Amino acid sequence: MDLAAPARSAPRRPSRSLVRVRVLGALGAVSLLGLGIVACGRVRADPQMLESSAPSGKPALPIDLPAADVLHASSKKVFAHYMTTFPVSIDNEPPGSDYYASQYLLPSGEDGKFAASGGFIRERPLTRNVSSASTWQLDDMETEVRRASAAGIDGFSVDLLSLNGDEWATVQRLITAAHAVDPQFSILLMPDSTTDTVDDPNVLAAKIAGIAANPAVYHLADGRLVVSPFDAENKSAAWWQSWIALMKSKYGITVAFVPTFLDYDSAAAFTSFSYGLSVWGDRSPESIVDTAAQARDAHARGKLWMQPIAVQDVRPTAGLFAESNNTETLRTLWQTAIDTSAEWVQMVTWNDYAEGTEFSPSSHIGWGPLDISDYYIAWFKTAARPSIVRDTVYLSHRIQPWAARPTGPQTEFMELKDGSSPARDTVEVLTFLTQPQTIEVTIGGSKRTYQAAAGESATTFPLATGTVSATVRYSNGATLTIASVDRVVDRPAVQDLQYHFASSGRDGVASGVPPTSSAPASSAPPTSTPATSTPATSTPATSPVPTNPPPTSPPPTSPPSTSPPSTSPAPSGIISTTVPAPTVPVTTAPAQTVPATTGPGTGASVSGVAVGLPPVPGSLHQH
Repeated sequence: MDLAAPARSAPRRPSRSLVRVRVLGALGAVSLLGLGIVACGRVRADPQMLESSAPSGKPALPIDLPAADVLHASSKKVFAHYMTTFPVSIDNEPPGSDYYASQYLLPSGEDGKFAASGGFIRERPLTRNVSSASTWQLDDMETEVRRASAAGIDGFSVDLLSLNGDEWATVQRLITAAHAVDPQFSILLMPDSTTDTVDDPNVLAAKIAGIAANPAVYHLADGRLVVSPFDAENKSAAWWQSWIALMKSKYGITVAFVPTFLDYDSAAAFTSFSYGLSVWGDRSPESIVDTAAQARDAHARGKLWMQPIAVQDVRPTAGLFAESNNTETLRTLWQTAIDTSAEWVQMVTWNDYAEGTEFSPSSHIGWGPLDISDYYIAWFKTAARPSIVRDTVYLSHRIQPWAARPTGPQTEFMELKDGSSPARDTVEVLTFLTQPQTIEVTIGGSKRTYQAAAGESATTFPLATGTVSATVRYSNGATLTIASVDRVVDRPAVQDLQYHFASSGRDGVASGVPPTSSAPASSAPPTSTPATSTPATSTPATSPVPTNPPPTSPPPTSPPSTSPPSTSPAPSGIISTTVPAPTVPVTTAPAQTVPATTGPGTGASVSGVAVGLPPVPGSLHQH
């Protein structure tokens, strides 16, 4: 299914073909009233507007992220897939009435084009005030580069949707922004083979050659230009070989080719002339089980592997979603990248709001997925599990039972994608703790208490209507609380299957000063836990990124477990616990609802105002 053009000249990319599935993940239905999103919660505003957003004077993360120079110097590279069609602001209008608010989020927007599916998208980038600067578009892109760079991301893999018009101007603007903000931040070129970008190889070659010399465009250390087409197999291997030869013969540019496939079975035809291999990947625990095998296969072929990293995928206009099991998919994929010695990763995506896969700080997910990824980015890049130096709690949940039907006139609904894990209704509490602590969770008025282990652990509870919060209760009476601003309802205004996040590091409220721990949580996996299974230990990836030629070392011999969580332990070092339903009634979906289970580190958090954060000294981490 292709999306029709917008009602006016607002940038937007066409949807990827549903046949070449770019798996789905999370969206939330929305209706607006003034400045607030009524159906799915409030519109989050960036407290620093066009500047880097960070909590007011307090550290946001459970770890002290290594310095930017240290992270950039690592041979392991992290890219985030960037869509030129969803900038911070489309028109520089007030956030309550701009194009996102009046057209993309409303079912009636764009002359009702997407009314049947409840609107085009479900959330938006963090809002800002109207800018008086004529350079506001460039300023917005500098904000995005600043956020990504501060998280340890090395660059944006930019989807080249068009070689002309607004999309191409946006690519050029992004290259300028990257170099201005962080000379070590790069733009990885990714021609989109589902668009007319690849209609004429001569035009594609000329356009890429025209920007290739810019210092912000990503090259290997030996000077080769990296090109990683999306859905590479949509053009034949011979077509790409001819294009690579054209780049060399006409422009003197040597290309390091890293195709990103929708179907990894296409890799065999591309291996002989590729520097590395990648796959777009899926977004559900049961559908990502092949990723480790694909990584091993790429290494066996002597190629670099770029591992996909995703948090969720939910597509209202396509009528599909994948069950990501809160943050289980996110953390399983990161663990796979570490355990299989992936050289690069691609976070899929930075800002594709049409498919609900965004990591960029946004109105529903807040900073949750990006902040959680910081822990893994540090681990991935330094080959050492980070020490937890401050207690942090993340919540994640939907605002409705997955099978609930909305109260509005929406007539077309998202259904579970084939091959996905079963849909479920769960609240997840992901904790990063310096020592074991008592956690009190309140869901719909029902309170539950459990003991969380030191280190990283995830516990899930059945979803119930009402408010959601979690409190760390320390032995001396101090507390750290995070509360979701998004109430769970029986029937939303529009269908919203996106997981919402909240983080105590961003929005938490502390009462009292917690007891001082003698040392940070060990980098080794926790040894005592209430979990029902004991996680296996693992060794982080240590192999360097290949330069010239690609790696020829054999693949890792001990891949991580990627089986569904119901049959296998959580990834290395992650404590996973399932808490049964309370005795009070819980409003959830019909009989298909799967009992709450916890995936490998399921720690999402709801977008909103929190109630907890102990004042712990530490360096301020900003995005």
